[in-house]
Amino acid sequence: MITTIFRKDRARFLAAAIILFAVSVSAFAAGEEELIRRASQILGPLPSSMPSAENPITPEKVRLGKMLFYEPRVSIDGTVSCSKCHPLALYAADGLRKSVGHNCAENPRNDPTVFNAASQISEHWVGNRTSVEDQAKQAVIGPPAFGMPSYESAEKVLRSYGEYRDLFKAAFPSDPEPVTIDNFAKAIGAFERTLVTPAPFDAFLRGEKGALTAQQIRGLSAFMDQGCAGCHSSPFIGGQIYQKFGLFEPYEKYTKSGKVDDGRFVVTKKEADRRVFKVPVLRNVAMTPPYFHDGSVDKLSDAVWIMGKLQVGKDLPQEQVGDIVAFLRALTGRIPDDVMIVPVLPSLE
Repeated sequence: MITTIFRKDRARFLAAAIILFAVSVSAFAAGEEELIRRASQILGPLPSSMPSAENPITPEKVRLGKMLFYEPRVSIDGTVSCSKCHPLALYAADGLRKSVGHNCAENPRNDPTVFNAASQISEHWVGNRTSVEDQAKQAVIGPPAFGMPSYESAEKVLRSYGEYRDLFKAAFPSDPEPVTIDNFAKAIGAFERTLVTPAPFDAFLRGEKGALTAQQIRGLSAFMDQGCAGCHSSPFIGGQIYQKFGLFEPYEKYTKSGKVDDGRFVVTKKEADRRVFKVPVLRNVAMTPPYFHDGSVDKLSDAVWIMGKLQVGKDLPQEQVGDIVAFLRALTGRIPDDVMIVPVLPSLE
């Protein structure tokens, strides 16, 4: 009799446990679906490329652009190429507080990655380059960058290589003189427009189970709930607006440099743009320290906490900081194998 009652109670207990588990799983699935819906609206998955109506992507341009990305001989001292400040093995950022150009000239700000960068509203922290093409062109005569005395001097170097003349002609067949600095910039721009790195976060948005860990899911929710996505929106998780750095407190209070950078004010001369910077793309952010325009913060966890203080006025608890950092690591994408193959550059002979 007692055994029979025990068996019945155990059966009822197991049935209740199964029902409770099923309800919990169903509730978790519903919550995850709602999170995917919200994240898709505010953030969204990466596109396959970053096209431009002014500079259509073609295989010929991309091939030439990749070679020019590695070409140092169009710099005044023969040492600077795009890849010097954007080494692809370091996720297209150089890891320095401030990049170093020709003859060890220091750039004014930290060097952002060129991965997933071509769909931003502008290039550089202060938006003084309108596009990746404009950036590639102006870097050639930039005093802290390539440092060439003129665009013509760079064109003369490129025309001295027969292979480059052939590659420019193939990439720009309708141009009477294809080897120009504008086409140099278009070719590099076309290459950079293919530098897209889909990450586990994108798989999560497609509904792939297990794409994110439980901590990363909590971090994504916190990222949106705490206001981070107010500035870091779009599939690129940033790069779409300008914002004052230090909305609630002066940023130099928390950074090592202790110096004030007037930001976009140096470009526009408008008082409203003082200390305003372009909101950076957070794709691959875990792979591209140090952080901020001055490269003054080494750890991503410190950067997240500081951003909470400065930009949303919140002292984020360390557990939540850890969750957000975990989510940001889910934005680290795989670099395509073909991108990592270093091209052989032309010889004069």
